[in-house]
Amino acid sequence: MVEEDLNVKLYSPSRRAKKGTLFFVFASTVPLIMMFYKAAVNETVVWFQLCDGMIFNHDLPKCVDCWDCGGPSRCGMDCSALVVNNRGGYHVCTTIGHASSTDIKIIDKKNPHAGVIVKMSKTGAELNCSLSVSVICDSNAFQGPNSLEKLGTCDYATMMRHPSGCAKIVQFHGKGWGWFGTFITIVLCLFGGYFLAGTIYRYFFLGVRGIDIIPNLDVWASLPQRTRSSFASMVQKVRGPSQGHRNSYSRVNF
Repeated sequence: MVEEDLNVKLYSPSRRAKKGTLFFVFASTVPLIMMFYKAAVNETVVWFQLCDGMIFNHDLPKCVDCWDCGGPSRCGMDCSALVVNNRGGYHVCTTIGHASSTDIKIIDKKNPHAGVIVKMSKTGAELNCSLSVSVICDSNAFQGPNSLEKLGTCDYATMMRHPSGCAKIVQFHGKGWGWFGTFITIVLCLFGGYFLAGTIYRYFFLGVRGIDIIPNLDVWASLPQRTRSSFASMVQKVRGPSQGHRNSYSRVNF
């Protein structure tokens, strides 16, 4: 089993403006800090942020039914993914992900350096929605989402390239001993506890000193001899009675 620490500091900017993937758009010569990502296809637009909520300091989503993601005055700021669809000439918002429901997995367990999938979801009484973002590992470049795919009624997927998609393996675990190793460990722990408790009791309460402090010393001292006797008896049973035992009585003719 391989345990991967994805190290997924997906460079998500927070409200404290930590170092992160702050999406820059150059308008004239003044960069605007975009604390969200945007992907669109036809009449559908998705805003999202990885591992955190979105922050809009300009150009907030203007749509109907944004109450579960900040309301009209703060639309988009109380969720991590929001989709806007044009329905009958109106832009209708649907929350499709919250930061608290973010799940991160590697794309290919056999090749953990391929990238990670960040899935945000939102569970509703009538409709369950989600957004899956494939963050492809690219240690030398960054490319924002340029496509959007609808997988179901309210399930969307997009892709981007970023260095933070490169998973880092920090520890490897082999198969181990399984149940047998667990059993041996338990037996050794019980034996150690018995030995320690018996030694303390004999030393402090019985006043025993020297080698006699060992609990049941006579049993441990006789253990090698008893083991040899048991082994010899087992070998004797396997080989059967010896020729000398079979001829212990001689034939007598009358």
